[in-house]
Amino acid sequence: MINKKKLESFFNSSSYKPMIQKEIYNALKIKTKEEKKIVRKLLKELQNEGKIYKDSKGRYKVIGKNMIVGTIEFTRNGTMAFVWTENGEEIAVPAEKAGRAIHKDKVVVEITGKWYDIPEGRVVKILDHGLKKVVGTFQPIGRAAFIIPDDPKIQYDFYVPIEFFNNAKPGEKVVGKIIKYPTPTKNPVAKIIEVLGYADDPATDFPTVVVKHDLPLEFPDKVLKEASKIPDKVLEKDIRNRKDFRNEIIVTIDGPDAKDFDDAVSVKKLKNGNYLLGVHIADVSHYVKEGSELDKEAFKRGTSVYLIDRVLPMLPFKLSHGICSLVQGEDRLVMSLVMEIDREGNVVDFEVAPGVIRSHRRLVYDDVNALFKGDKIAFNKIGDLYDQLILMKELKDVLRNARKRRGAILDIEGGEVKIILDEKGNTIDIIPRERGEAEVIIEEFMIKANETIAELFYNFDLPFVYRIHEKPDPDTIIQLKNYLSAIGISFKVPKKITSKLLQELLEKTKDHPLRGSIERLLVRSMKRAVYSANNIGHFGLASYAYTHFTSPIRRYPDLVVHRLIKQFLSTNGKLTKKEITKLNDKLSKIAVHSSKRERVADEAEWDYTALKKIDYISKHIGETFDVVVTAVTKFGLFVEIIDKNISGLIHISTLDDYFVYDDERSILIGSHTGKVFKIGDKLKAKVVNANKTRMQIDFEIAKSEA
Repeated sequence: MINKKKLESFFNSSSYKPMIQKEIYNALKIKTKEEKKIVRKLLKELQNEGKIYKDSKGRYKVIGKNMIVGTIEFTRNGTMAFVWTENGEEIAVPAEKAGRAIHKDKVVVEITGKWYDIPEGRVVKILDHGLKKVVGTFQPIGRAAFIIPDDPKIQYDFYVPIEFFNNAKPGEKVVGKIIKYPTPTKNPVAKIIEVLGYADDPATDFPTVVVKHDLPLEFPDKVLKEASKIPDKVLEKDIRNRKDFRNEIIVTIDGPDAKDFDDAVSVKKLKNGNYLLGVHIADVSHYVKEGSELDKEAFKRGTSVYLIDRVLPMLPFKLSHGICSLVQGEDRLVMSLVMEIDREGNVVDFEVAPGVIRSHRRLVYDDVNALFKGDKIAFNKIGDLYDQLILMKELKDVLRNARKRRGAILDIEGGEVKIILDEKGNTIDIIPRERGEAEVIIEEFMIKANETIAELFYNFDLPFVYRIHEKPDPDTIIQLKNYLSAIGISFKVPKKITSKLLQELLEKTKDHPLRGSIERLLVRSMKRAVYSANNIGHFGLASYAYTHFTSPIRRYPDLVVHRLIKQFLSTNGKLTKKEITKLNDKLSKIAVHSSKRERVADEAEWDYTALKKIDYISKHIGETFDVVVTAVTKFGLFVEIIDKNISGLIHISTLDDYFVYDDERSILIGSHTGKVFKIGDKLKAKVVNANKTRMQIDFEIAKSEA
């Protein structure tokens, strides 16, 4: 009987030459209908695994050493694409070498050379189309129409035959089901399956982001059915063999709108002057068993997606807002990490074990921050916890100073803003988001917990899921240097870039009017933090080992880390070579998938926030704002409204002179007036256009400024 192993051996044999399906039957002497059915199934599996592919003539070819299978993702300007493999490898593909591939397609890439420090290739085969739907603006042309995609990464407009209009009106936002993909001579074809409304209606923002990023909304029935069997209360039998912390003063500190509480903390001062920090994390792994329907769905989602006014959770509310949430006054199962920390911020001893807690109080950041400032109302509210909170603040300073000494980047605020919506989803205000002592307390405690768990596994050399952050590329640091030079800040680039150097830069620019832009450019100059089974450390945190352990309600890697801790405790860290190999392979796949899902969630959050910012500014067309120039290009000035974090373009055609771009100094110079525009200039600019479809805001310099 034919099986996958035999079929793979057949393809990998030296005598194999590309064959069509019928020739494969003959070569393997496959005659019965049942055997042919099995072969067809196995051929499909091998194609999905990226081991073979079918060419334009129907011949099955083995993917050679210089070929790689992955998912293609185009850049916003459409000039480049990058193919990501299941192992996290990255291959650059210039647009002209992408063939008919579109964004999110699964493709076979032939490596043809190098692009900077990564491989470059060309698409030789499309294995599967990742995009099944497209969201965009309906634009009729004669008796036909097109959907103009919202996502600039999709480089085609989609043709819509008249029979598939579905009563859509010109300019409406629609969802199209793709029924034909592009050919050398024709655009892809779609039929409209849903009309969302007009782009300026805030009600269309959410479905637009959901369809664009293919976000899961409802949980499958089998997942909800499994969740319904989980008890609403902690059972007595579940508490056995757990450390009991229910009589200790343990609190949660979160934002006022938080619904899922997955971390709680406690601090004591020991007689030797050291601190005893308890970090208690919801034991989601007790309820979400590996291989269960809940687990499969959590893996598929990878993370909760937090939008401004709603959340798309990784787990059903029965767990995320119920039995797993560390609500005040209720018994909850946790994974407890208790650390003894000396006055230099070093962990001198620790214990990790399954526990049970009863949260003493649900605290809110604003109240704790107000208490620290001496607010009487806050004292009346939570003053009974004053001593514990002051001790937390004291330990926070110890931990933060220790991280500063080792060179961690501490001060990136990112110019974050809080977007306030009304009940219909309209943006009514955008205000700077303040970060107080309470937020930093929780941040420092969670970082220390994550480091302690990661170091444990790293020191035992056991399979694990790390959170890694590579050093930045020298080219991106040069761009940062040029930017700083343009705003008059001297920044020498040494041969070895360290996080300490970048932290010193942040301290140097603390009071600079372009502080927010500097921070964002610094973030962009660094590589993205990702999950990995191989530890290379965390550059930004200056940690030699780091993980995500503290949010298993909303992040799948944290849930996996909890399972690994339990395995470690039950086996005393002893695994066979076979178990280690198998576990490493599984964790590598989990890490790559989780990184991808995190990127999708981030992009969805960015898009939703951008739409709400455009919604806000569209109500202020014709009004003048104080702006700062954040970038100068040959086609105009990018500016940002101070304190709103809203960016837009002053196009060069709107300026009152013929301006020439000086590439070396990143400035625009007026030919007749000699007027110079440079990064850091503060201007008064009028909003002239705000377009949700193109995600673009246009400004002009106010007449008084001119």
